[in-house]
Amino acid sequence: MPTPVTLPDPWSRARISVVVPTYNEADNLPELADQVLALGLPNLRLVIVDDNSPDGTGDIADELAASHPGRVSVVHRTAKDGLGRAYVAGMTAALADGADYVAQMDADLSHPPGYLPQLLGTLLSTNAGVVIGSRYVPGGSLSQQWGVRRRLLSQWANAYVKAILTMPIRDVTAGFKVWRREALESIDLPSIHSSGYSFQVEMHFRAYRRGQKMVEIPIHFEDRQEGASKMDLAVQVESAVRPFLLRRHEREVRRTR
Repeated sequence: MPTPVTLPDPWSRARISVVVPTYNEADNLPELADQVLALGLPNLRLVIVDDNSPDGTGDIADELAASHPGRVSVVHRTAKDGLGRAYVAGMTAALADGADYVAQMDADLSHPPGYLPQLLGTLLSTNAGVVIGSRYVPGGSLSQQWGVRRRLLSQWANAYVKAILTMPIRDVTAGFKVWRREALESIDLPSIHSSGYSFQVEMHFRAYRRGQKMVEIPIHFEDRQEGASKMDLAVQVESAVRPFLLRRHEREVRRTR
């Protein structure tokens, strides 16, 4: 875990909610919560969105909420309905609770929580709508546990999406970010179409098309600590098709203006 930067007052007291979707993350969630809540951000809130995990993740989330009243909340969903839908539910809850800034990160500890103060500080010191923890800017890196095939697949996915949508960011599939409230409101969360990992691409594309400034800072991306990846065939197919649908929708919007 990187050594967290110390933010000056009043930045350290920013009202930030960290949204973490979970499905069968019972082995990772307690450690993640400990690391997030230990950061020097007294007004940070952790929002856990559980998709009725059969391994008891939801019960662990409830225990964390009871142990940290006012700092941890839980959104229980009745079924596994995709990463994108879980993020929309969690972000909507965070905004309704009064968050000025909303972070998003994975529950499997692949996104080291120690980067959160740096992401937030970069957002506060710029006019960016979103700051992205990037694997593919200078200084960014991937876990040594990633083999050649996985690295090439990730790099190809980024090149594929950028070729179709021409966004000026290097890590278009990144999932570790901090958003300004106003940026999320401009995106219109309820109308997000993506249910799987293509949610990340759609969020970036909407922010870009709405004129939100996007800043990338380097992070080291770890491999998951425990459990298994949720990337199944249906998610892969949606990720391949979604960029074309986003581009087509954008063209239709232009024609109707």
